[in-house]
Amino acid sequence: MTQGPADRRAADQQAGRRPLSRRAVLATMGALPVLAATATPAAAAAAVVIDPSARRQTIRGFGGMAHAAWIGDLTAAQRDTAFGTGDGRLGFSVLRIPVPENQADWSRDLATARRAAELGAAVIASPWNPPASMVETFVRGSQTNARRLKYSSYAAYAQHLNDFTTHLRNNGVNLYGISVQNEPDYAQEWTWWTAAEMVRFLRENAGSISTRVIAPESFQYLKNMSDPILNDATALANVDIIGAHLYGTSYANFPYPLFKQKGAGKELWMTEVYYPNSTDSADLWPQALDVGEHVHHAMVDAEFQAYVWWYIRRSYGPMREDGQLSKRGACMAQFARFVRPGYVRIDATANPVSNVYVSAYQGGDGTVAVVAVNKAASAVSQQFTLASGTASSVSSWVTDASRNVAAQGTAAVSNGSFTATLPARSVTTFVTGVTQTPGGGIDTTAWYVLVNRNSGKALDVYNLSTADGARITQWTRNNGNQQQWQFADSGGGYYRIKSRLSGKVLDVSGFSTANGGAVVQWTDLNGTNQQWRPAESGGYIRLINRNSGKALEVQGASTADGANIVQYDDWGGANQQWQLVRVG
Repeated sequence: MTQGPADRRAADQQAGRRPLSRRAVLATMGALPVLAATATPAAAAAAVVIDPSARRQTIRGFGGMAHAAWIGDLTAAQRDTAFGTGDGRLGFSVLRIPVPENQADWSRDLATARRAAELGAAVIASPWNPPASMVETFVRGSQTNARRLKYSSYAAYAQHLNDFTTHLRNNGVNLYGISVQNEPDYAQEWTWWTAAEMVRFLRENAGSISTRVIAPESFQYLKNMSDPILNDATALANVDIIGAHLYGTSYANFPYPLFKQKGAGKELWMTEVYYPNSTDSADLWPQALDVGEHVHHAMVDAEFQAYVWWYIRRSYGPMREDGQLSKRGACMAQFARFVRPGYVRIDATANPVSNVYVSAYQGGDGTVAVVAVNKAASAVSQQFTLASGTASSVSSWVTDASRNVAAQGTAAVSNGSFTATLPARSVTTFVTGVTQTPGGGIDTTAWYVLVNRNSGKALDVYNLSTADGARITQWTRNNGNQQQWQFADSGGGYYRIKSRLSGKVLDVSGFSTANGGAVVQWTDLNGTNQQWRPAESGGYIRLINRNSGKALEVQGASTADGANIVQYDDWGGANQQWQLVRVG
């Protein structure tokens, strides 16, 4: 929303035009065992019960906004800090960029978008204004030069959004979704839309847009902007994501019963906020802990599937101007690094004691991540119980006054329960049941079975061959050496994928760039036809070949043993999606 280095939204706050609530919002997540902290625990809280059978929303990710025109682009190192998942990284899996009104500016944020996509992030885009030729002015209250999209330009505007989507796709970035308008109900400095105009555009024009459509992005999650969409079947059919901003929104207005009633098959995203303000340093503690509580409530009370900050790099943002994590950023990373796209929020006792907020999430491989925020001035001894759980150990990471996402080691789980000390004024993340790398990253020391989403079968060297040129197929999973693969880093986000059986790597035969090109095993030459880039795909990954730009897939979406593995245009089908299951 802010329109440049002056940070106009902060000026609005100071002028009293839009005061923000100072209350903190935290996402409740179920927790698992943690190593005891050194602080003296307070009286024990009620047990947190985590129930994996009670599944809530699917998480799409956590992220932020890049806007090179207003504050400059992220550097290469800052992109890796923002979207990487290792120590000192934010672990963001969503990037939001603007849709410039002029085509000459369409590549301004491309470098950051491309790197974010390479690291598995979903990229979304929001326009502030249509091209000037499509805009007319009108009188709106005291505003004599208010802007709106001409009704006669609705079709041309849909094509404008399509053209931007195509431009990014042609330059290596497949947008996850595109918005109709940023904050149409707070548009003194950009283009206004009424709810009726938004519904009309969705009904008549949004169906032609070639990616997911996001609307209405109300500045304050005002339901009078989104209710009309949910109540109009035709408009609703042409929108994919109900987007909202949370500036000054009270926690009481976080739940959305109408969306639960009518939003089946749609997603619910929080696409912009900063909290609690844009005037204080992001390293101010314990104020930064308010961010942890805000995320908690967004996930638990509102049941958003994504949480997107305003500027990624800013004095009040998750990354400081020097490119390092701020305290606010560390609180976000306690969620973002460990609750990965495709995880599902599961029930957990959200508020076991005053000032403690807990939420829990489960990955497709059974991993459970629990985030516990303790806003109290004293440590809390907290018991966690995993219903129907079989976890034997839990690892933990903590952010407090002196630490940022610091690893705390591993503790034992006994009969599905463990007790952990939550340090005073802290956020702690617990991860248990790990069969793939915590945080969703690639562990180059580990062995994985790659399970196809469509067939449920594993990537397999046919007939246990150790020869160059041997077929790669799918087969019923048995975890044999011919189904175990290790990732060797080739740089730039690409890896060779090496068979445990033969020591050879996945190879596109003959450097083919054709659809249906055969994938075989071959001696590791580190050729571009042997290099693959993991791309996040809703809890699974697609593997994109560096030479051809095509994706690894099961030919013809077959579910049969022995079906060939080939390359094909990256279209995101289930037969191109793979789960990495860590086996050693």
